Amino acid sequence: MHRCPAAMVTKPTTDPSVTIRMPRDPNTLSNYHNFVTKHTAASFEIDFSCKVLTGGVVLKLESLTDGESKEIVLDTSFLDISDVKANGKAANWSVGDRIEPYGSPLSIKLDQGIPKGKTLEIEITVSTTEKCTALQWMTPAQTSNKKHPYMFSQCQAIHARSVFPCQDTPDVKSSFGFSIRSPLPVVASGLPTGSKAYQPGKYGKPGTLLYTFEQKVPIPSYLFAVASGDLASASIGPRSTVWTGPEELLDCQRELEGEIEPFMNAIEGVVAPSYQWTQYNCLILPPSFPYGGMENPVWTYATPSIISGDKQNVDVIAHELSHSWSGNLVSAASWEHFWLNEGWTTYLERRIQAAIHGETHRHFSSIIGWKALEDSIERYGKEHPYTQLVVDLKGNDPDDAFSSIPYEKGFHALYAFELLLGKEKWDKFIPHYFQTFKFMSVDSYEFKACLINFFAEDPEASKKLNEFDWDALFYAPGYPEKPEFDDTLVKTCYELADKWKSRVQEGKEFNPEKKDIESWVANQSVVFLERVQHFAESFSKGDVELMGRTYEYDQSQNIELVSRFYSIGLKARCEECYEPTAELLGKIGRMKFVRPLFRLLNQADRKLAVKTFERNKDFYHPICRQMVEKDLFGDSSK
Repeated sequence: MHRCPAAMVTKPTTDPSVTIRMPRDPNTLSNYHNFVTKHTAASFEIDFSCKVLTGGVVLKLESLTDGESKEIVLDTSFLDISDVKANGKAANWSVGDRIEPYGSPLSIKLDQGIPKGKTLEIEITVSTTEKCTALQWMTPAQTSNKKHPYMFSQCQAIHARSVFPCQDTPDVKSSFGFSIRSPLPVVASGLPTGSKAYQPGKYGKPGTLLYTFEQKVPIPSYLFAVASGDLASASIGPRSTVWTGPEELLDCQRELEGEIEPFMNAIEGVVAPSYQWTQYNCLILPPSFPYGGMENPVWTYATPSIISGDKQNVDVIAHELSHSWSGNLVSAASWEHFWLNEGWTTYLERRIQAAIHGETHRHFSSIIGWKALEDSIERYGKEHPYTQLVVDLKGNDPDDAFSSIPYEKGFHALYAFELLLGKEKWDKFIPHYFQTFKFMSVDSYEFKACLINFFAEDPEASKKLNEFDWDALFYAPGYPEKPEFDDTLVKTCYELADKWKSRVQEGKEFNPEKKDIESWVANQSVVFLERVQHFAESFSKGDVELMGRTYEYDQSQNIELVSRFYSIGLKARCEECYEPTAELLGKIGRMKFVRPLFRLLNQADRKLAVKTFERNKDFYHPICRQMVEKDLFGDSSK
């Protein structure tokens, strides 16, 4: 039997025979090396009028020392704490000064130490404030039907502490219970267990329901998630549903129905154990949602831009689904080892693509990913420490280090082992890794020990792994070694773009036909259109219209395609693209599309750009609105 040794981080004391467990996460103020959260019960009422959550949490903590510590320290950030009890009795507590970027420590003094292995309950009454960084509140104007408000949480990386006091570190996992009262439907990162109506004199406000959820699989605090709004649901598979606004439900169901289960079967053919979360549900957020997605357990949060009408963007779900194993089931012990979440997830996502579409599509995705890696490394600089696989985040905000690097450099680290060991051997290790560390948090050194130990009795593999340059893998900045990928799918994109370039710049004869792209997936059109953007200024109005008409980009419901096509039209000053661009900017709030299109529209027709912004500014998320204001008006923004 292969066994992975458990790593123990220790620190010598004055007595050399005694060791103390030390925390691995520098981005928490909590003393989780003394006490560790085993269960979190969160009870909140959603107040849309004041834009706050009010209520409290009960934390069940286990002592890790034999009564040496009489203090519990929890992470908080911009919270209004009114009461703290320890085992039902009033506790001596205080909130320390704020320490940027980590918030303010909540110190709870105990009358006596707690024996090792024993538990106690800490009950905290708390309300969020207007400075909460985890919650986003949307006015009715920001939603599709403009009838009801909407709220959702985003706790990664260290924002859960702005919702409730906790040990806000991925190195601590606890089970969760959710009791959320709201006038609108609620989802949370657990399995629903029911709802209760308002009862006079007992609890809640008239017109509200109490929604309850249970998460038995232990999760870190950053996967705490709650959302509430005008929601409806539909089945999209034997163990999956989609949730969204009532008006969008049928379109979302048609797009995703029958797609999730093949993904789940594909990934379960690679990893072990099987899917642990019972249900896999997608929450399609309002169109003003400015981001891409978040892998909250049971309910993945997703941008509405994946609903393209052609099923070409559903592969995005393959990434979020893969997080059910890497990141959620097996979690990085700290944000310094974030590649263990995102590198594994990107690797598994591409294994799903290979199983569903063929190996050439895995290589195609990897080539696209290399371009994203290049962009991030060039933006930071090749010697920047944030281009390392394992980063030093002591005193830093983990958000500052987020980029495509942990995703793509992490993928290449794992793909390098596939090439080094051979796919057959590597595939035997994958389920062992996830089975060994399920429900746990792991760092890069435990990953290394587990891999070496697994192949200890295989002389050839063991020799390769012991000669492998682990320090370079973990700490070398800049680019990894670039492998050879099958570029068949990319070459056809570039070849077609070159034909268009010869047509518009050199006048060479080329008669485009629909069959040019009939065998393509949407991402091939994305690559083609991005290539064409480099010489779009050479296009005439007729060229733009010919491309749109021939390839039907001008009628596409896939925003990944239509936004790039409009970008070509704007660069070419094709006025027929101006109003359609303005119309699109009133339907989507994802900054990936909104900001580039506004910049180009501003260059082509500033009056229309300003008019479009003024018409839609209440629809956009505040962050998006602020960014577009700067793009259009500079520092003198309104």
